[in-house]
Parts: sequence; C-alpha cells; structure tokens
Amino acid sequence: MIDRRSLILASMAAMLPLGASAAWWPRQPAPKTFDYGPAKLDIYAPDGATGLPVVFFVHGGAWQFGKRSQVNAKPAFLLANGFCFVSIDYRMLPEADVATQAGDVEKAYAYVRANIARHGGDPNRIVGMGHSAGCHLIALTSMRGGLPGIAALILDDTRAYDLASLSRNGGLVRAYARVFSDPTQWAALSPANYVDGHKHPPTFIAYSRASGRGEESKAFAARLRATGTKVTVFDGSAYTHMSINRDFGEDGDALTAATLAFLKSTVG
Repeated sequence: MIDRRSLILASMAAMLPLGASAAWWPRQPAPKTFDYGPAKLDIYAPDGATGLPVVFFVHGGAWQFGKRSQVNAKPAFLLANGFCFVSIDYRMLPEADVATQAGDVEKAYAYVRANIARHGGDPNRIVGMGHSAGCHLIALTSMRGGLPGIAALILDDTRAYDLASLSRNGGLVRAYARVFSDPTQWAALSPANYVDGHKHPPTFIAYSRASGRGEESKAFAARLRATGTKVTVFDGSAYTHMSINRDFGEDGDALTAATLAFLKSTVG
C-alpha cells in the first residue's frame, strides 16, 4: 500500500509549500549542530541570510523520548518562506525531571538568542514553537518569564496547561500522572499559573481531536485573552495528536497555512 507521504514525495511539483522552490523539496537542508550545555541543538539557516525571523522548536515525546532531528518538513518549509529554524534536544525522564527540562529549554533559548545573528537570524524575532510535551515546556518557560524577548508562541496540542484543573476534571491520565506524580509541583509546572497579571507575546494555540485537547486549549486561550494577550486558536479536530505535528510544511495543510499567516503577521 502506498502511504500518504509516499504520494506526496512522488508528486513534488504539485506539492511544493508556499513560497518554496524545487531546490528545497523534498531534500531537507542540513543543520549546524551546537552544544548549548545540557544538550545539543540544530540551527537551519539559508546561506548568506541576514536578520531573518527564527522559529525555535521543542519536540514532544511525553517528556521521556524524542530527539531534535524529528522535525519532518518544518526546516525546509520555513527556510523557503524566509525563516531560520532551530530544533533542540533536552534531557529526558528519568534522567531529568520536568523542572530540569524547562531549565534546559531556557538555556537553549539563551544560547540561540546570543548566537543566532551570526547564522542569519534576528535575536529580537524568535518565535517559540512546541508540540505535545514540547508545547507544555514552551508555554511554561515563556509564561514564567524564562524566554526573555520571545516575540510570539506557537503551542501545538497539549493538555498540560493547568495540572490541578486537569486532575479535578479527571484528565490526569496515566501518562501524565507518571510524569507529574507530585501534586506539590503542579502549580510550579502549570503554564496557566503564570498567566495572570501581565500581557504575554502573541500566541497561536492549536489542538487536535485527541481527548480533552480542545477544552484545555480553549480554557488556556481564554485566560490569556483576559490579560490582553493576542491569541489565535486553531481548531485541529481533523488531525490526530501525531499528524498535527507531522503534517506541518506539507502542501495544502491547513495548520501550516494558518501558522504561516500568524508568523507573517507577528514577526514578518
């Protein structure tokens, strides 16, 4: 059986992403790898680039697995549309708890902000993006002020915005309960706990049809809007939890088009 991805690759001419050229697709651009301290990160940038906006990506994997190379079409698509792209590793459970992982994200961001200009990126136009566990970590670190100067956020499909509320509503499923096993840490590890009191960067929130994603995402969006934050919510109920991340950058993908419009309106 020919799967959807094979059909895409077999139909390159019809499947180019917005603004892309055949030189970018399907070949993935090669990154430059750097050690930021706790782990490594990859920087993808066009040759000779200067002052481009940057997407800083944190992968998912239930806080236990995943790696920075699992980026699918994101780098090719974003470079073709005028961005640099960064993907980071961070230490996994059980080696590192979630609080330590959040610290790793902040250290990686600090490294990127200090060094991205030499690779063609603009340190004042960095957009944080994460999927699943990475979505939680980007939301947490940004809301608590750990990503100073972050220009915007793309939050892709997590339920872990408010852990105490999730527990009360029966949403602390087995996978989450193992990761967030200490209730005394829930407040510190909940992005929603840091929202009130000030305006946050423009935020794009997407959710899949996976259980509870829509409800938790909308509640978090409402809390952000109450602070005056500009929030865009994307109904991704046509996607699974995996496809809402995997399909980004593919031709005709609705989330990709909506995300690109958000990026262009916030960091140009």
